[in-house]
Amino acid sequence: MRMLVLGAGLQGAACAYDLLQQPSVDEVVLADRQFTQSPKFFEALRGHAKLRQVTLDATDSAAAGKAMEGATAVMCALPYYFNLEMARAAIAVGAHFCDLGGNTGIVEEQKKLDGDAKAKGLTVVPDCGLAPGMVNILSQMGIDRCDETSSVRIFVGGLPQHPEGVLKYQVVYSLEGALDYYTSPSWVLRSGKRVQIGALSEVEPVKFDEPLGELEAFHTAGGLSTMAHRYEGRIQTMEYKTLRYPGHAKLMSAIRELGLIDPNPVTVRGVQVVPRNVAAAVMTQRLLKPGSPDLVALRVVVEGKKGGKPVRHAWELVDRYDPGTGISAMERTTGFSLALTGLMQAAGKIRPPGVHTPDECVPGGEYVAELAKRGVRIAYAQE
Repeated sequence: MRMLVLGAGLQGAACAYDLLQQPSVDEVVLADRQFTQSPKFFEALRGHAKLRQVTLDATDSAAAGKAMEGATAVMCALPYYFNLEMARAAIAVGAHFCDLGGNTGIVEEQKKLDGDAKAKGLTVVPDCGLAPGMVNILSQMGIDRCDETSSVRIFVGGLPQHPEGVLKYQVVYSLEGALDYYTSPSWVLRSGKRVQIGALSEVEPVKFDEPLGELEAFHTAGGLSTMAHRYEGRIQTMEYKTLRYPGHAKLMSAIRELGLIDPNPVTVRGVQVVPRNVAAAVMTQRLLKPGSPDLVALRVVVEGKKGGKPVRHAWELVDRYDPGTGISAMERTTGFSLALTGLMQAAGKIRPPGVHTPDECVPGGEYVAELAKRGVRIAYAQE
């Protein structure tokens, strides 16, 4: 089978790496506008017999469609604002499509392509990374194991293993995306109803085993994808929170209140500038630390009843940078998740045809087992 990966950045390169390890894949085409920003581990892939790199400007929809021709599945690791148009192009040429998502409004627009995908027997799966993505699949597994579900709580974060500076943070994916999450309200379920909660709010401690120890959790947008809408009126509590080292939320709240990450332009000495763009550029220079190993911490807790008795299902993961391959924990958990979804689509394991979020269509047991084969091991406990 021929697999196409759009975007050769951190997650796209990790996705391509995983695909190249699979015997069922005959060719991996990695497309991007330029390859100068590819992660260091990608250098080992250059010259691989199954890898072909092509130059592609994703703003050219016709060229994107041409690149998709002959692909069994397309995995999109481009910025989220490309996802809708790329999904349309994939359906037009007859290829399955999945992406990293992260913007629920765009996912809702992709849902409108359901009829087109069904007509061609294709699947389109947005939001296939870590969060949204992995956490939603785990949440659905918990919901399916309950007769009645009362609560779904999700905690996840990408962090430096050796925190430095006042923010105790380093760039593990697009900082522009992180700043968007820090300013956008989050949809949650409270008493069974959808309500919006402000970003960086309701900070609470979350403890992991040492050496990680205590982290803090706070609301951010995007992680639930469409689950709050799906389960409104059926589950009392559902929420997603980001994990950081203690003190991070307070500092970011202050930066936000000062307007330094505002998306609206301001005039500075006669020139229109967007504070968030400036902040992302300046902060990335200080927070991008290629030599510093990262980790991903995750916890999903689903509570409800089974056979009339209270039950609690919990999944936990602490994944770390892999020194053997040079692939970061964020790349492993996000890029590998995207690759795995594309492989399942190509193998006909994502059913039925149409547009579905991962929690609606990905077989959770097989997904977790396949991640374990890749060294991403998620622990499960039931009480």
